Amino acid sequence: MIRHTKIVATLGPASSSPQALERLLRAGVDVVRLNFSHGKAEDHIALADTVRQVAARLKRPVGILADLQGPKIRIGKFENGKILLKEGDSFILDAQCTLGNQARVGLDYKDLPHDVNRGSVLLLDDGRIVLEVSHVAGAEIHTRVRHGGELSNNKGINRQGGGLSAPALTTKDMDDIKTAAQMGADFLAVSFPKSASDMYMARQLMRAAGGGALTIAKIERVEAVDALAEILDASDGLMVARGDLAVEVGDAAVPALQKRMIRMARERNKLAITATQMMESMIHAPTPTRAEVSDVANAVIDGTDAVMLSAETAVGTYPEQTVEAMARICQAAEKSMPITLDREFLDRVFTRIDQSIALSALFAAYHLNVKAIVALTSSGSTALWMSRLDCGVPIFALTQEAASLPKMSLFRQVTPLLIDPMPDDRAGMRREIERRLIEADVAAEGDLIVLTYGDRHGTPGGTNTLSIMRIGESAQTAVPNMHIPPFH
Repeated sequence: MIRHTKIVATLGPASSSPQALERLLRAGVDVVRLNFSHGKAEDHIALADTVRQVAARLKRPVGILADLQGPKIRIGKFENGKILLKEGDSFILDAQCTLGNQARVGLDYKDLPHDVNRGSVLLLDDGRIVLEVSHVAGAEIHTRVRHGGELSNNKGINRQGGGLSAPALTTKDMDDIKTAAQMGADFLAVSFPKSASDMYMARQLMRAAGGGALTIAKIERVEAVDALAEILDASDGLMVARGDLAVEVGDAAVPALQKRMIRMARERNKLAITATQMMESMIHAPTPTRAEVSDVANAVIDGTDAVMLSAETAVGTYPEQTVEAMARICQAAEKSMPITLDREFLDRVFTRIDQSIALSALFAAYHLNVKAIVALTSSGSTALWMSRLDCGVPIFALTQEAASLPKMSLFRQVTPLLIDPMPDDRAGMRREIERRLIEADVAAEGDLIVLTYGDRHGTPGGTNTLSIMRIGESAQTAVPNMHIPPFH
């Protein structure tokens, strides 16, 4: 059974060797994530090369996602590595402190004293430590501990309700974008964007560096939630980054926000990745918890393009088993999803010929006993539009453009295949498509498929033809009693 939901796996010490990579790809990984918060530029470039070598050997299209660190909003270090804070304790966040102790700690984010005032609530270490600001004196933020616990070096800081002024793209991020372009990254994840301008800047820097990566906005700030529509319009997709997002908006608000974000992405023909703590228990355990199974399944049912693993595959004990478990959960959840294509078409307005052809293919496939939808595509746009609606039929994107192949690895329901240049005549083109589908075990003699293509091969946006054909027959098969209502 073909899995529609894609799996993104973060690479790290547990998964960076060629042998470990091969096991992960065989287990079901579609896209690998390189976390630019760790490692050097040359390490990332070398790892990307290794990924491509392994993928080529396995003859699998694998996308590479470069994830920027974003602003470093963290405390500094302690003399003894950590302290214990108790409820009611006084504690100072001091931008000028070089080495912390029981009374105070330094800040990597020096502007924090300007972003808070009396009554502000600060959450440290993903919300495990809660501090309330009593007053600000120059570079010192004086606080009272609401919820204590162990606090160690370099833990992150969030302000409840958002409002931190740190820019989304730091100097390091700008350098890392050049690295991502150099390695030929397929996706660029931008951390902590607050507005559309952050995403426009990231795209411009990527293009200026010679890269063509699709941009993914990580939604983890309150400000980003408020500006979600404009951020999506400026991006190729979003990531539901539930860790930092939960700290800022409150954990109870995240499930509804997740559903809203995925829905908005699909409506705008954008990609959606759901991330953070999806299978976290499997860092140390060979099986997931029942809550994790439900979490992954719900993201699939919400319509996410991909589910992402972080520490589970980067440093976990069971990276391969984690991917296999996630793949099983995705497939089981997909079986339960209702097909509502007829209803989805009611209020749609089509303004482009290629988009109309793509969605007409879904409609035809849904109402016929069709084995597969085949999109002959150059840029991947036709496959993307098809993937925004669920019709229950697998979509195969055939492309001659090697650069388009890994980018489509993140599209829900879409299996990308690289093909040789097509013959100029229609009959020759169909014979070549049939041959390729049979070789890939996509279809067999007698199977009915829906095919979309353009009159001019290799022209982006040129899809203008829908054909229904039976494998093994040179002429187009007529399908009786087929009625496609006009689109309005």
